[in-house]
Amino acid sequence: MKGRVIVITSGKGGTGKTVTAINLAAALHSLGKDVILVDANLTTPNIGLHLGAPVVPIALNHVLRGKKSIRQAIYEHHSGLKVVPSSLSLNALKGIKPENLAIAIRELKDIAEILLLDSSAGLGKEALVAIQQADEIIVVTNPELPAVADALKTIKIAEKLKKKITGVIVTRKKGKNEMKIREIAYLLEKPIIGIVPEDKNVSNSIMLRDILININPKSKAAKAYKRIAARLIGEKIEEKINFFAKLFGFLKK
Repeated sequence: MKGRVIVITSGKGGTGKTVTAINLAAALHSLGKDVILVDANLTTPNIGLHLGAPVVPIALNHVLRGKKSIRQAIYEHHSGLKVVPSSLSLNALKGIKPENLAIAIRELKDIAEILLLDSSAGLGKEALVAIQQADEIIVVTNPELPAVADALKTIKIAEKLKKKITGVIVTRKKGKNEMKIREIAYLLEKPIIGIVPEDKNVSNSIMLRDILININPKSKAAKAYKRIAARLIGEKIEEKINFFAKLFGFLKK
């Protein structure tokens, strides 16, 4: 059976798209899935940087130039997650053919259950090339009107390309002075498959160049990403709930 290609995208930068891609990939891996995380954001790649490996001998750029095979560009994070990073070097952009991404993805689909692609933000050619490889798309947005408006544009373009929109993840939810979840769902006309709260542990994981769900699995954001990952594969995560919190409804689900 061919692997499932999920593209993580957003209408604008700064929504937490890359953090979401990394943590969803790690969460799926922790649930026993064979996952490969691909940094398809060629112009401003961040996955290698986030994971403490900003420079690698062979990156996706080499593959898209036809110099190396995609299998040579797969690295294993110390957690066991497989990653295909892109190069931070501007020179590495020379001579690449984004359309070669389709060839690379076809090969990866033969060796992994799930491919998670972190696309570039916005609706430029680079983002569209990544979206075209998708079996399904997850859109990441913040609960702010400009981000939601850009998310809507992304959804409309994906629909024109006849791509399945699995749903929307709302990140950096603070709970005040922002759009309500029901408003976002109404505007986007897509299911909200996860809500990730504002969490200082996310910034800490970026500073430590590691994966949030691995270094702080009990944080609110980590638990949210685990729930989303479980939902994507039709599983449930049992969580211990404080009796009084459950009784009085203090625990937000």
